[in-house]
Amino acid sequence: MKKNALAGCSFESWSALEAHLDQWTREIADQRVHGTTGEAPIERFLREEAGTLRSIDGMPPFAAERELVRKVQADCVIEVDGNAYSVPWRLIGERVSVVIGGDVIRVRHAGHEVAAHERRAGRFERVIDPAHFDGVVGFRGKVTVGPVESEPALLRPLLEYERIVGGSWAGAAS
Repeated sequence: MKKNALAGCSFESWSALEAHLDQWTREIADQRVHGTTGEAPIERFLREEAGTLRSIDGMPPFAAERELVRKVQADCVIEVDGNAYSVPWRLIGERVSVVIGGDVIRVRHAGHEVAAHERRAGRFERVIDPAHFDGVVGFRGKVTVGPVESEPALLRPLLEYERIVGGSWAGAAS
C-alpha cells in the first residue's frame, strides 16, 4: 500500500486521504488478482463471504466497559480517573470491583452492587451519597462532648484503700 496507494501523494486533509484510499481499494486493490488466492478479492468476497454476513439493524451498539479494583480509603471513597466516589463506610480498607461503563460507575463487593454514581468527566471532584455515611458519628452535624470530670471519682473511702495496700495516705504526702 505504501508503494502503491500512497506513493508520491499528498493530501490537504484527513478526509481527502480517506476518499483516495476508498477509491484505490474499490478500483485497484479489489480488482487485481491476488498473488496467494489467484483471484480478485471482490470476486472471492461475493462468492464466499457476502452471503454469510448478517445485518446489524436492531443490535445495540458495542458496550465498552472497563473493570478496575480499588481499595476503599479512610474517607469512604474510591478514586477513579482523578475523581472520588463514595461507598458505604463499612467497606473502609476493603477491595472493591469498579465497572466503568458509559456514564455510570458501579461498585461491587462480595458479588453485590454497593454503589452506583454518575461518572464525572472533570478531575478532583467528589461524588458523595449521604446514605453511605449513615451510622458515622458526626456526619450529619457537629459532634458534642459532655463535660469531663477533672478528678477521678473514688468508689470507696481512702481508709479502705489504705487497709488493703497498707501504709497511710497522709504519710505518702509528706
